[in-house]
Amino acid sequence: MFNKSIREILDDLAKGEYSSREITKSLLERIKALDPDLNSFITLTEENALASAEAADKARSGGEIGSLCGVPIAHKDIFCTQGVRTSCGSKMLDNFISPYDAHLVQSMAKAGVVSLGKTNMDEFAMGSSNETSFYGPVKNPWDTERVPGGSSGGSAAAVAARLVPGATATDTGGSIRQPASLCGVTGLKPTYGRVSRYGMIAFASSLDQAGPIARTAEDCALLLEAMAGFDSNDSTCIDRDVPQYSASLDNDISGLRIGLPKQYFNGDTNSEVGKLVDQALTALEQAGAKLIEVDLPHVELAIPTYYVVAPAECSTNLSRFDGVRYGHRCENPADLEDLYSRSRGEGFGDEVKRRILVGTYVLSAGFYDAYYRQAQKIRRLIQQDFVSAFDQVDLIASPSALSTAFKMGEKSGDPVEMYQEDLYTIPANLAGLPAMSVPCGLMNNLPVGMQFVGRHFEEGLMLNTAHQYQKRTNWHELSPEKFGGQG
Repeated sequence: MFNKSIREILDDLAKGEYSSREITKSLLERIKALDPDLNSFITLTEENALASAEAADKARSGGEIGSLCGVPIAHKDIFCTQGVRTSCGSKMLDNFISPYDAHLVQSMAKAGVVSLGKTNMDEFAMGSSNETSFYGPVKNPWDTERVPGGSSGGSAAAVAARLVPGATATDTGGSIRQPASLCGVTGLKPTYGRVSRYGMIAFASSLDQAGPIARTAEDCALLLEAMAGFDSNDSTCIDRDVPQYSASLDNDISGLRIGLPKQYFNGDTNSEVGKLVDQALTALEQAGAKLIEVDLPHVELAIPTYYVVAPAECSTNLSRFDGVRYGHRCENPADLEDLYSRSRGEGFGDEVKRRILVGTYVLSAGFYDAYYRQAQKIRRLIQQDFVSAFDQVDLIASPSALSTAFKMGEKSGDPVEMYQEDLYTIPANLAGLPAMSVPCGLMNNLPVGMQFVGRHFEEGLMLNTAHQYQKRTNWHELSPEKFGGQG
């Protein structure tokens, strides 16, 4: 049962091939047996999961069910979950039991999913390798000496190892797409505002967006249908109807115009990665798509822009963790200043401290205009570049990551080199655009991903294109041999 996609599980449950309790119990046993080699989970909610599965089976027998009734998934440990530890991968929140559910968690529960637990992540979603977690690094199931990508590496690794058929995740600068690429799964970052951020612990509020990671574009469509929608508790959430994304997956893509940014197809791209992406684009051409070169002149400034804007927002958002209201509190503080400094010093890891310091610096008097204001101006230029490009094309394609998964510790000593990992993914976040990664090949038996970027709220077209590509290839069906796959 562990090799079943979400669509296949739904079909099997409808036919009575097995119950939700049976597949839930099977996956829980698989996680307990195999996850010690991966460290993809922080918390396993076995008792709650079995109770939810039994409720799903009862609801199915009664005929009134949600769209994902009985499907087991996992939530990234950035989403508040009532009565369950929500740590955000940090010592700061190691003892935090959420008193409420995030809107996404509520929406998925309403759809009938069974949550098996909370997946590991880079601390406060800050990282590109999942090595900054307080609970230890997550390992890539294709090669456990390599990273799975970050910050949603726990979700991507769990799906790749077939511990769960799908998982929730978040993307601030590529944290869904980059780990999806490195782990050989499909990951989707929706348009900013498409999914509520209420109850999602904030890193950078103007960039953070929740989305799904699963095996296929079809599964991502089913998950997005459940998690998207308006929420009055989130002022940035868009009041707009949610399409039935899964209904348009088989649309013909003849005549689809796919833009290839000349800045992305150059010497910075690993030659083998570039070849695999070119082969994938050829498959789309054969399906009737047209390839057109486009220009994104300011995209090369995306990384420095992001690493001014994101740390600035991080500095503001993380000021709430002060040792007073909730979270880690130092022992026997001498005074209020000692309470603040030691609680934060003990509770935050090095990467989080680094970004807080950078953010505080660029927002400080005398530097705000020189750095933060300039970064926001460049952000606007990047947004305008995409608007101009979409006058000529329907989607934009590129590699998802610079290369395949790198070895543990290889880049953790050089933050600047680590930040370069998000070269292809950051621009979509700065522009608030939807983007996704799909597996498009193997290089030295390690997955490579291809990225699509679409216009605002055109997730349906991206999913349609990705599904048509996956109908013609089998890269998304491969999984690591060590975990029972066929890679």
